[in-house]
Amino acid sequence: MVNLQAITSGGSRTVLSEATVEEFRPTLGGALILPDDPGYDEARTIWNAMIDKRPALIARCVGVSDVINSVKFARANDLLVAVRGGGHSFPGNSVCDGGLMIDLSLMKGIRVDPDSLTARAEAGVKWGEFDRETQAFGLATTGGTLTDTGIAGLTLGGGIGWLCRKYGLSLDNLLSVDMVTAEGQFLKASATENAELFWGLRGGCGNFGIVTSFEYRLHPVGTLLAGMLIYPLEAVREVLPFYHKFVSDAPDELMTGAAMLTSPEGQPVVAIIVCYNGSLETGEQVLKPMREFGQPLADLIGPMPYSQVQALLDEGFPAGRRNYIKTNFMNSIDVDAAAIMFERFASVPSPYTALALFQLGGAVARVGKDDTAFYHRDAGYHMFLASIWDNPEDDERNIRWTRETWSALEPFSAEGVYVNEMGDEQESFDRVAEAYGPKTYERLVALKNKYDPTNFFRLNPNIKPTV
Repeated sequence: MVNLQAITSGGSRTVLSEATVEEFRPTLGGALILPDDPGYDEARTIWNAMIDKRPALIARCVGVSDVINSVKFARANDLLVAVRGGGHSFPGNSVCDGGLMIDLSLMKGIRVDPDSLTARAEAGVKWGEFDRETQAFGLATTGGTLTDTGIAGLTLGGGIGWLCRKYGLSLDNLLSVDMVTAEGQFLKASATENAELFWGLRGGCGNFGIVTSFEYRLHPVGTLLAGMLIYPLEAVREVLPFYHKFVSDAPDELMTGAAMLTSPEGQPVVAIIVCYNGSLETGEQVLKPMREFGQPLADLIGPMPYSQVQALLDEGFPAGRRNYIKTNFMNSIDVDAAAIMFERFASVPSPYTALALFQLGGAVARVGKDDTAFYHRDAGYHMFLASIWDNPEDDERNIRWTRETWSALEPFSAEGVYVNEMGDEQESFDRVAEAYGPKTYERLVALKNKYDPTNFFRLNPNIKPTV
């Protein structure tokens, strides 16, 4: 091995001697992977194929001590740090050029306590893995909408999922965490221990430390009434306004989404996705008006287990494709908004791209705006444009279409943005501040000043310290 070229936290170049690296290696229970080692390319590869970064070192952690020692090593050598949980962020926060990638993906421990209706899971767990364990007891908590998403990133930024209107966001079901600070200190946070930090962790992303395990509240979840209604794209101007009216007084048990996408047969369509978490008989009655509206190409709604509901969208978002995203909140979907969505999606450049809206409200809206760092409790929908394609030569065309479509829909948007699904806009101070609102952002800055005054954890929707 020769000396390693690396990047400091401030972006300048530095050199790590062979002796320095070899002193670090035995402090890890897991592997230390360097650029010339077998498995390096696999370890640095994340879900979004647009991200092609090369860390100087990858610490594959298998326990808390590995995380502590990795943080201390990075701090002692002033290295840029990226933290990987599920590796599913659109802007690629999980990996960095020239720094230390602290990889938690092997930390997979899950313990379900069916008596207390709780579960504790380590930071490398993905939602499909978590659901498999909790569903063995007929239990679940609000996860995301893809089984491949990591629990860590999703929970720390919010957690919109199929159970959120009945049980709240993922972070609303968080009871406590174990974490490692920027100083390499281990601590716990909950409503009764480091309570202000616990407030900020629920929405503040990875700005304050590395959470190594999460304790969740669980709920009984059995067979659900779920699936899709699929209409031709031409019907979107009638379907979406009807959908908005239909869900405006929906019960908490019903969570829905609407999406414009391209069918496997190559036909642009609009899909209404539903998940009713209650009695199947009541769900049939609740969904009857939607199922009787218009002339759908297909009605794929039926009883299904929660794990199957969680996998409904998996095929549309596989690892290894190129992804670019723009998002906003929306409060309503009127005829004019639906018309613009139709006009824009009719010219979509990739058959993998989706324009989607996920319904909020219900239990999400009943949590106080100041109770957690997730501020935008009163939004009606989370809207996201997920452009997805294969060929790097098509980057410019797909990115341009996404930006132009987002701009066309901006007049219909509500205040703020969902911090979990920010793309390159996470580099904008104003946009990050919009994700939290002024009072919440000021409170988060105070936490950043206390727990990470040097901005050691900066590869995230960054809350910049002011000290």
